[in-house]
Amino acid sequence: MSNSLRRYLITRVLMTIPMVLILVTVIFFIMRVLPGDPIRSQLGPRVSEEQADALRERLGLNRPLIVQYFDFIGDMVTFNFGTALTQGERPIKDELGERLPATIELTIPAITITAIIGIFSGAYAAKNRKKPIDYIIRLLSIILSSIPIFFMGLLFQIAFSVRIPIFPLSGRMDTLLMTTFESPTNFYVLDAILTQNWPALGSALGHLIMPSVTLGLALSGVFVRLTRVNMIEMLQADFITAGRARGIAENRLVYKHALRNTFIPILTMLGLQFAILLAGAVLTETTFSLPGVGRYLVERIQLRDYTAVQSTIAVFAMFVAGISLIMDILYAFVDPRIRY
Repeated sequence: MSNSLRRYLITRVLMTIPMVLILVTVIFFIMRVLPGDPIRSQLGPRVSEEQADALRERLGLNRPLIVQYFDFIGDMVTFNFGTALTQGERPIKDELGERLPATIELTIPAITITAIIGIFSGAYAAKNRKKPIDYIIRLLSIILSSIPIFFMGLLFQIAFSVRIPIFPLSGRMDTLLMTTFESPTNFYVLDAILTQNWPALGSALGHLIMPSVTLGLALSGVFVRLTRVNMIEMLQADFITAGRARGIAENRLVYKHALRNTFIPILTMLGLQFAILLAGAVLTETTFSLPGVGRYLVERIQLRDYTAVQSTIAVFAMFVAGISLIMDILYAFVDPRIRY
């Protein structure tokens, strides 16, 4: 590893620390400014002041705000998020450990579908600029971007679960299989493969198809337009003109040379969209009844559960920081100029 690359990577790693700290700090104080009382959300509006004060003292909510803040930062560093205020004594890490795999299993195939459809459709549209297929692809990309995710999901459910029962309507796995299926990691697809439980694998994949396609199609329109614009500019570059003069095949110029040189903005958008999907898949999870982190976050916000909300946001922040770091590392390998 060269000194420039090592210096670049160290700088990027150090920059992620204040980014995460600023985000979780803002969330910590915002949650305490908003109206509402998590104690009364848990005990009910008719609870006496003595009972509320006793629970508030047991949970540490009567301590000075700055003390609560530093306790939270210390817990976050050790990945010990404590217990949710409205979930009894169950640790938050157990809640997130059950729900985060569902969100990740939805996000990975969704972003893959987004990238494949968006990048190659955009490149094909740029190659055939101002031809009928170019206008058709651009029109479809606008339509896909305009349809709300939940509405597209409902259309898929009506078409492929109700009218033509091809795919499951909701959930992560068939109920009968769930009674005997053991998933130590809560990644159903991975655990089914490791245990060679092929019926469970088929059911888990079947339940992922519609929500993944819904989420992937909804986001692909952005990548179609982004790829097309950058590809049109790249296809007019001097090295592409020189390649055509040398007789290099057009498909090779388009899909190997030109497309590779447009990957910087595409990788940037992929990283941002992946982070957004992790944090914002709540509409898809709600439509298809997937027990993911998005639904969990909304439920905890409604109950004013300080601990659960700030811990979930902290996990999201770590994911965003990690994905941004990975994208920066990929940039350095795709375009060596970035290292300097």
